[in-house]
Amino acid sequence: MQKRADFFFLNIGHFFDHFSILIFATAAALVLATEWGLSYAELIPYATPGFIAFGLGAIPAGWLADKWSRKGMMVIFFIGIGGATALTALADTPFEVGCGLLAVGAFAAIYHPVGIALVVETHQRTGVALAVNGVFGNLGVASAALVTALFIDTLGWRWAFAVPGLVAVAVGLAYWAHIAKSWSDSKIAAPTHPAAVNTRAEMSREAALRVYAVILLSTAIGGLIFQAATFALPKIFDERLDGLATTATQVGWYAFVVLAIASIAQLVVGTLIDRHSARTVFAIVALTQAILFWTMQQLTGSLALIVAGGFMFAVFGQIPITDVLVGRMARGPWRSRIFAMKYVVSFMVSATAIPMIAWVYGTSGFDLLFAILAVCAAAVFVIALMLPSNASVVLGTRAPEPAE
Repeated sequence: MQKRADFFFLNIGHFFDHFSILIFATAAALVLATEWGLSYAELIPYATPGFIAFGLGAIPAGWLADKWSRKGMMVIFFIGIGGATALTALADTPFEVGCGLLAVGAFAAIYHPVGIALVVETHQRTGVALAVNGVFGNLGVASAALVTALFIDTLGWRWAFAVPGLVAVAVGLAYWAHIAKSWSDSKIAAPTHPAAVNTRAEMSREAALRVYAVILLSTAIGGLIFQAATFALPKIFDERLDGLATTATQVGWYAFVVLAIASIAQLVVGTLIDRHSARTVFAIVALTQAILFWTMQQLTGSLALIVAGGFMFAVFGQIPITDVLVGRMARGPWRSRIFAMKYVVSFMVSATAIPMIAWVYGTSGFDLLFAILAVCAAAVFVIALMLPSNASVVLGTRAPEPAE
């Protein structure tokens, strides 16, 4: 029961992590640019510092979690991201929104190196566990567009920040009460599942270095793809769905449905990677992205909706693959820090997606963006083929960890 409750809170945390950082994406696309007399391309760069903090903050968050308490850091995450999100509702200028988003990004940085490490350390079937956790994160992405649009059409954009922020604080207080007697033992926790085969020893040093190179390179490019696709999707739908979406709420609903369906991809890929070659699964997912991004150029209406659903399914499907690889390669005491380094790479590169979208949209429109993302996905396909075909450590269960 304790393990299930812990996992539930970790999943809710992943939801808020992605939800909070993407509220601005919908608000900027649908109302703030007009309200403040700026173009979409001029306004969205104010989100960039928040995404930089999202990446850079992962290193100190992972270090503190390993040195102090992972569960303690999760309490700080919930209360911090909730408070920062709620306070952003008070902003009256783009600069003030940017400051609020900077604080949101700094607290959001805690989740991935800490929450993901907590998920991995207590599950043997890491692919499925990470996939379930990932679905909650993806539902946060999907819900951000819908909930923000609903608030815009009813109470106003400020409520889109204030209400979710206060809810996150309340969840954080509930989590604090839940783990008050047990968080001191969460700094380094030995898994309780039966020991798996120690496949790490079967890898040569060259193969291990190649796996880590694949993780690093694909994480960097994949982070750019994910951020660009999810951040731009509300604006893409606002422009490309023709008569299908004429209000903010309708745009939000279409984005929610597409992203919610796409979130299932993590369950599919998580299950496949627990049973089949990571190299094969990875390559298929990346190639699918490349084809669909390229196809999306100049599409409008229902065809654009269908293809967008396809490429988002593939984008979300890629997320658990590198998490599984890290989880199976890294020992417990270092896992938070290794996840932190991975997410620093991912989110620092993904921070460049915002100015890239602004530049592309301001000069050539979204067709050029789709072409760039297709090339990036093709590069990930080539990188995925670099995985050693006989490296069982990245294909099967992770190695056991000695009790500390």
